[in-house]
Amino acid sequence: MKAMNVSDTGTAPAIDVRLFRSMIIAVASAAAISALFGPWRVSVGLLLGGALSVLNLHWMRSSIAVGFNQRTGVAAPQFKLARYVLRYFVIASVVFIAYKLRVASLPAAIVGLCSFVVAVFVEALRELYFAITRREEMN
Repeated sequence: MKAMNVSDTGTAPAIDVRLFRSMIIAVASAAAISALFGPWRVSVGLLLGGALSVLNLHWMRSSIAVGFNQRTGVAAPQFKLARYVLRYFVIASVVFIAYKLRVASLPAAIVGLCSFVVAVFVEALRELYFAITRREEMN
């Protein structure tokens, strides 16, 4: 089984693209609905949390890529704990500052940060659908 990383052509695997796309759609949909029916701070919180979630996904992938030596093919963790913790400190600081400045709703920012969970559920449902439909083709 091949590890999920950037291919030799420099393009991201299809699952990474689908997760990213699902995250963007989930955040945009939630922000659009809240813009129509909710206070503006909720919309800003959803957008801020969603943007930080996408940024966190990028940081996580790059941290893991640096942490594992891909040239030799040996998985040897080398990333530092400080870099891992710093990522969460930056995210928490941005959310806290936005909340204290009364620019964003804290619960909405937390919901926006959960856009990765929505994307994973969308991917799971997609895989379940294809597993069921391909199973019927085999019979």
